[in-house]
Order: sequence, then C-alpha cells, then structure tokens
Amino acid sequence: MMLNKNAKLSDKIFSTQIEKAPTRDGFGKGAVEAGKADTRIVVLCADLSESTRAEWFEKEFPDRFIEAGIAEQNMAGLGAGFAAAGKVPFIASYAAFNPGRNYEQIRTTIALNEANVKVCGMHAGVSVGPDGATHQMLEDIGLMRMLPNMLVIAPGDAEEARKAVIAAAAHEGPIYLRFGRSPTPVFTTAETPFSIGKALRLSESEKPQIALFSTGSLSYEALEAAKRLEEKGVGTLVLHMPTVKPLDEEAILAAAGKVRAVVTVEEHQANGGFGSAIAEFLAEHRPLPQYRIGVRDQFGQSGGPDELIRRYELDADAISRAAFDLAKR
Repeated sequence: MMLNKNAKLSDKIFSTQIEKAPTRDGFGKGAVEAGKADTRIVVLCADLSESTRAEWFEKEFPDRFIEAGIAEQNMAGLGAGFAAAGKVPFIASYAAFNPGRNYEQIRTTIALNEANVKVCGMHAGVSVGPDGATHQMLEDIGLMRMLPNMLVIAPGDAEEARKAVIAAAAHEGPIYLRFGRSPTPVFTTAETPFSIGKALRLSESEKPQIALFSTGSLSYEALEAAKRLEEKGVGTLVLHMPTVKPLDEEAILAAAGKVRAVVTVEEHQANGGFGSAIAEFLAEHRPLPQYRIGVRDQFGQSGGPDELIRRYELDADAISRAAFDLAKR
C-alpha cells in the first residue's frame, strides 16, 4: 500500500499486498455468510443475479432466493412484504434501477414504514465503464440519504463490502448499500474494524493541513493522493467514511479540529451526495474551506473504468491537485 510516510498503520488492519476485486463480490460473499447465520435472510433480484452476485446466494439457498424479473418496483414491494412477515430481505439490482427506477416504492413501502429491507445498488458510479450514462448511477447517494429512516453505506473495498452486508443483516431497519462492478484495490483485511456509522482513519501526518474525507472505493485514491501531497510538503489526514448516513460526527469534528481545510471524495455527483452531507454538517458545527471531488453536474459516458475515473477527475492526481491548491490559499 502506498501511504504517506507518517502513516502509522497495522499490517493486520490494512493490507500491504494489494489485490483487486469488485465490491459486488463482497455482497455475494457477505450474503452467503449472513444467510448461513440467519435463516430469515432472503435475497430478491431483478433478473441480474450473475451481475449482482446474487447467484452466489441462490446456489447456497435456492429456496430463499426470489427472481423478481425485470420489475424493480415489484421487487421493492415484495421486499417490504417479506420484511412484514419477519424475513430479512436483500433486494438487488443495478443502482440505476434500484433505487433509480423504484425510488417511489422504496420511499413509500420501505422507508416510510421503516421496513427491514436492505436495498442493494450494484454497478454504481462511472467505473461501470462501457455501459454508459444510462447505467452509470451518480445520484443514488443523494436520493437515499434524503429519505427518513434510511441508512446509507458505500464500502471501500470488497472485504469491507462483505462486512457491511453482514452488519446490515444484523441491523433492524432499512439500509441502502452501494456496490461497484469494476475491480478496485482491496486495502483492508479481515481484521480491519467495521461498524455502521463509524469512520476509519487511514493515515495521518504529524502536522496535517488538509483532511481528505472519502467514501466508497475512491478512498484508495485518497490514500494515493495523500502520498503525493506529502511529497509536496502538505500534511494530510485521510478519513474513510463507509457510512454516509449517519455520519460519524465525532470523527469529522476531531479531524476538522486538526486541519485548515477539507476535501471530500466520492464517485457520485458532487452535488447532493457525500460531499454535500459533509458540507452541511461542517457549516453548522465547524465551518472550514472545502472542495468537493465528484462528477460536476454531468452524466457519464462510455469508456474504460480507469479512463473514466481520470476523465471526471476522481483519481489520485486530481485529488492531490485540488488539495494542494486549497492548502496554498
């Protein structure tokens, strides 16, 4: 793992041998583990069991897997019904369709009723790649974090995604879990702590000037950016926040108290998502200069995953440039 030289991290908690895997794999593994531990768990899918990795659960527990077909609205209603009957349903499809297509059903049948449904949005962000704008969901965090009663989780890697699914299964109430399609670095290990609502400090310089707050798989890019900034003489604190709602307010305030400015990082629209949630909180509790890394009021387009991450300036180089400019103001 390439971190700034002052980072003090345990090899048991953070991987030093980086491999890549899509966070959707974490969903598949976590669902199977959770299913073995709790017979109430069921998985519903909208005709995308292979792509979502729901097929892994289907193979283990065929009697607890429901193929809803290309009918995401019905799937949300079914999920609410299963929850009302005492089951713990995970409903899975592409994020562009779940919550993109069935938002009203999620709002009314799940969030409003505090139904114990886990909404799983796969293939989120521009790194879906060649699928293009129609399938590159960049508005889901904003949609879901605005819903009362809904928690929002964007795991940083496949291992954390596995833990997030298991934690979601044990949590009573609706949760939105966001997953990606493309392989991304797995920088955590089985020993890395994960708790809903808790942030994870990934690195900290002796004298941090800029805090990098990140969510999802771009947290690794934030770590890479921290190294570049350290080489330029800019100290950083990197805080990975897999839970977008509720925010870890204590960790945010502690980090903000050490720095002069904040950069937020997400594979989502810059407006309305994770960065906006941080801005809202800091504006009320500890105002600081902030720059939001995200897609700037655009739809996605077809291209390779890494190519698109660079095109929309979500990569480590873009993060470090923005943070450097902010530090020098």
